[in-house]
Amino acid sequence: MMSSSKQENQSEPKMRMERDSMGPLEVPEWALYGASTQRAVLNFPISGHRMPDDFIRSLGIIKSACAVANGELGRLSKEKEGLIMAAAKEISEGLLNEHFPVDVFQTGSGTSSNMNANEVIANRCSQLAGKPIGSKDPIHPNDDVNLGQSSNDIIPTVLHVSLALALKEKLIPALDKLAQSLSEKSEVWSDIVKIGRTHLMDATPLTLGQEFSGYAAQVRKGRERARKALEVLTELAIGGTAVGTGINAHPQFAGKVCRILSKTTGIPFREADDHFEAQGARDDCVEAAGYINTIAASLTKVANDIRLLGSGPRSGLGELTLPATQPGSSIMPGKVNPVMSEMLVQASIYAMGLCHCVTLCGRDGHFELNVTIPLMAHSLHESIICLSNGATVFAERCVEGLEVNRERCQELVDSSLMLVTALNPYIGYDKAAEVAKTAFAENKTLRQVVLEKGLMDEAALDQALQPLEMVRPKE
Repeated sequence: MMSSSKQENQSEPKMRMERDSMGPLEVPEWALYGASTQRAVLNFPISGHRMPDDFIRSLGIIKSACAVANGELGRLSKEKEGLIMAAAKEISEGLLNEHFPVDVFQTGSGTSSNMNANEVIANRCSQLAGKPIGSKDPIHPNDDVNLGQSSNDIIPTVLHVSLALALKEKLIPALDKLAQSLSEKSEVWSDIVKIGRTHLMDATPLTLGQEFSGYAAQVRKGRERARKALEVLTELAIGGTAVGTGINAHPQFAGKVCRILSKTTGIPFREADDHFEAQGARDDCVEAAGYINTIAASLTKVANDIRLLGSGPRSGLGELTLPATQPGSSIMPGKVNPVMSEMLVQASIYAMGLCHCVTLCGRDGHFELNVTIPLMAHSLHESIICLSNGATVFAERCVEGLEVNRERCQELVDSSLMLVTALNPYIGYDKAAEVAKTAFAENKTLRQVVLEKGLMDEAALDQALQPLEMVRPKE
């Protein structure tokens, strides 16, 4: 919801004058940001997509950690440290999001977003101290908020921290929930024999529980991939400042910031092994995108299989009955569609496209800095949000409400020709193939053809054609 101050600004535009290194510039009176941010707003009216909320909140977390570290190092007074922490905390809690208007398609280092945070914090500190906004008193956006930092190390650090938190708090729990829902169905349906399918053609039988155990395992592996993605993001660029040399940063600054961030988030962040790699390349994010891309591909397979197993209700496979969540047609009364599967497939395809975008962004780093970081942040956060929400909704509104059509499963098993595979040890592959072809051509059962040809006696045949025995490994 737009704040009342912003609504008033729209009906009665009021501006104030702020100044940065390029000179004076008018800024909306209601805004906590300053001239540098306003220049970015004017320079980049591109997509209307702001930087992700989780990214902005992590800016607050990191600016607070930097203030504490600088305070411990004696570079900030206790008063300044406390003011910066108070303002940064409001950012980390999402209370100042409306003051972060910069478009995703901005300077590739994210300098505009870093200065956005510096200015908002400085101006909020002025408010807290009873001083005028824009006075840079008692806190200066560059000299105090940005002390020991550069956009070139802060923005990659924010990228890693924000993504690690999103993986920890959103995607991993969502995948865990979906895996649990699938596992529960696997256990309940462990005794339901159904026909297997390979190449979309009839294959030997398995249980519906076994089939769903495969889906659950896929999603559990996805959860572990998300954890691996989190792990590769724990190395931070903080401390490298402009080009990786650490100019203007205290030698102990990075270590202290990482320690504070680890305590705050519960994630074991550490200083980069090599600051030149940490700023010149974004390979860790490309690797994380690879894990997320794999998760998206996996979720697509699960969603599509469940959609196909529920196709019908009379002219499809019809082994499952999918929950009815909404009318499926504006013209066909009573039609119900597999909308939750379709949703998850679309979300996954979108995420895969975003992950490919991250790969291209990683490719386009040059010399001492990658300059596609805002787009990387947008793409990775968007993919995590869509997959997290998609997996959660799919678990709640599809998987948990799935029902099985036992009669249909039994009917398809009984009519399948691939049960003939169980006869290989008795009559050999060639004769078994002949039986299957004859049964199909003459519309007979396997049992009828085998007995007509005298290939096995009735008792032995009945023993061999037990579908339930085919789904269990021989001891």
